[in-house]
Amino acid sequence: MSFSAPGSVTSHRHQNDGIWGSSGQNGYTKSNIGAKLDGYFEKKELPMYKDKPYNYASSRRKPLYQKWRFTFGVFTLLIGLLYWLGMFSSPTKATAKMKDTSKSTWSWLNKPTTGEVNWDERREKVKEAFIHSWDGYEKYAWGYDQYMPLSRKGHQMTPGGMGWIIVDALDTLMIMNLTSRLTHAREWISTSLNYDQDQEVNTFETTIRMLGGLLSAHYLSTTFPHMAPLADDDQGAPGEDLYLEKATDLADRLLGAFDSNSGVPYASVNLKTLKGIPSHADNGASSTAEATSLQLEFKYLAMLTGEKDYWAKAEKVMQIVDGNAMEDGLLPIFIYAHDGTFRGSNIRLGSRGDSYYEYLIKQYLQTSAEEPIYLDLWDQALAGVRKHLVTYTKKSHFTIIAERPNGLDSKLQPKMDHLVCFMPGTIALAATGGKTVAEAKKAGKWGKKEQADLDLATELTKTCWGMYKTTGTGLAPEITFFEVDDPPKSEADGPFHSAELTTEASAEWKDDYVIKSQDAHNLQRPETVETLFYMWRITGEEKYRDWGWEMFTSFVNYTRVEGDAGFTSLSSVLEVPPGTRDNMESFWLAETLKYFYLLFSPTDFLPLDTVVFNTEGHVFPRFKLIRGLKTGWERKPRDKDGRVVRERRPYEEEKKKETEKEKKVPKSGEEKEKEAGKGEGERGKGKGVS
Repeated sequence: MSFSAPGSVTSHRHQNDGIWGSSGQNGYTKSNIGAKLDGYFEKKELPMYKDKPYNYASSRRKPLYQKWRFTFGVFTLLIGLLYWLGMFSSPTKATAKMKDTSKSTWSWLNKPTTGEVNWDERREKVKEAFIHSWDGYEKYAWGYDQYMPLSRKGHQMTPGGMGWIIVDALDTLMIMNLTSRLTHAREWISTSLNYDQDQEVNTFETTIRMLGGLLSAHYLSTTFPHMAPLADDDQGAPGEDLYLEKATDLADRLLGAFDSNSGVPYASVNLKTLKGIPSHADNGASSTAEATSLQLEFKYLAMLTGEKDYWAKAEKVMQIVDGNAMEDGLLPIFIYAHDGTFRGSNIRLGSRGDSYYEYLIKQYLQTSAEEPIYLDLWDQALAGVRKHLVTYTKKSHFTIIAERPNGLDSKLQPKMDHLVCFMPGTIALAATGGKTVAEAKKAGKWGKKEQADLDLATELTKTCWGMYKTTGTGLAPEITFFEVDDPPKSEADGPFHSAELTTEASAEWKDDYVIKSQDAHNLQRPETVETLFYMWRITGEEKYRDWGWEMFTSFVNYTRVEGDAGFTSLSSVLEVPPGTRDNMESFWLAETLKYFYLLFSPTDFLPLDTVVFNTEGHVFPRFKLIRGLKTGWERKPRDKDGRVVRERRPYEEEKKKETEKEKKVPKSGEEKEKEAGKGEGERGKGKGVS
């Protein structure tokens, strides 16, 4: 079965345009009254949907209180009691009361910062925001894949649920040492999570969130047992491999997506039939980012299990993609699974393109620099970005990564998705390999190229921070356009010096930012704080922490729901107070708050030169190539300009050999006389023509 994704489901890398999931419950959620009635008749334990899948056999029999006559009678008798207890009091008053009870938690928002900054205290504020978010979900939508904090209800994306929020947030629970909440999450995974569902799911989203979340939980729980320690996952305990077992089961189902003629995965896969399914849009093409951002997850699983098929399937995709030999390493954003060729010529680092570039350098780092092919791919792509996509704003010379919607020879479009803000942090990571700049210099691994890359990362980070500073809420829109010259400036026209991001409302630099009303929503995205985290760790410059704190306080001020329900996405960052969307994204817990927490943590906590983060913020270790795992392909030969050198066919090789052989055979005197006579004749013809 398949359907159009509900409007409130946000694809991590796309803008609500996916067609990939469905709810077997038709959006069923209990009303407040229904939930309270259940409470009178059930034992004091979690409701059925909280600890067992919907298709669990015992849940199909209707208890006495679900039969309509009995229910109607009981309902009628209880109406008076409920009214007397104040169950139907004014919603406005109830909300106000809830808001009052939470004021003490957030009272720090109104206190001016004085003296030396205590980053440990600020980290704890982030943890409080996570707890507030998690507890709201746990109270109002436990076990559901989606959470609507304003309506205080949940929704499933599959009949039995995918654990979308619970699994995605597992490693954040561990990192923040939230043991009791982790215990509840682990219990749900053990008793309720079942991927054997006749359901179509998006290959990419399921891999980065669910498979990535389970693998990260396995890594952290086995390598750092002091993080939210649980006896159930101790070595030798019956549940020691729970996360890995669930991950392996899910991965085996996702492998069906790779069963295409080319090896490029289909956009979706049915978890029960294991059949890959082409995209229901885009003429059946998969998005390039989706097809090429599964590799960290499947490679790590291959290393853990020794199953080479995981590795081979993921590696094959990269070979097919690179075999297209696209100019300067920049790829169109759609690729066909049936033949491995690209669709269209739209090139961008925003939605559908972004994490391809991210995973190039991270694959190189994941295998401890033992696969130089991925460094080569990254270097080529970054050079291509500089050549074709980097430009500068008209007045203030901010650096942007623009788009080429109709190919590299087409007009540049000065637009950046917020998603593109992953790039400056990734560039900085690539420049040092995760070391600090000081360490890289000391090791003799710092030169003009590395400095130029870091300079680019610095300017791009500033541009992304400007997206926040230019709005009244202090939060960035989903998409920003920029004022640029015609024709746009390139790196070759520089160097350029960007303006300072001053705070006055009418600052001239803001004129270079253009936010359209349809792009002004905020989905709690993590890319900019992710970059701030990398830039802080790599450069040690305190300003990145300061920017992060300012950003965090804006999230708390404007996305926090009144009462105890959590945080929500916004419909417009241009309005104060902003409109809301009634949806708390899973990556708010998995990434955004995690990166804030790490930004304010000591630098030796999960050091960047020992781990890699997948594109959903899940933590994997770096490892050496073992168990026979290796890069299973080589790039086609290129010339000095990066163009593929076409291989000669067999008959061409034979002809070449014959020609070379003829050149080596000495010519007789008669043959030389004939050639000389022929030459005279040719020269004579030439003179006659003129």
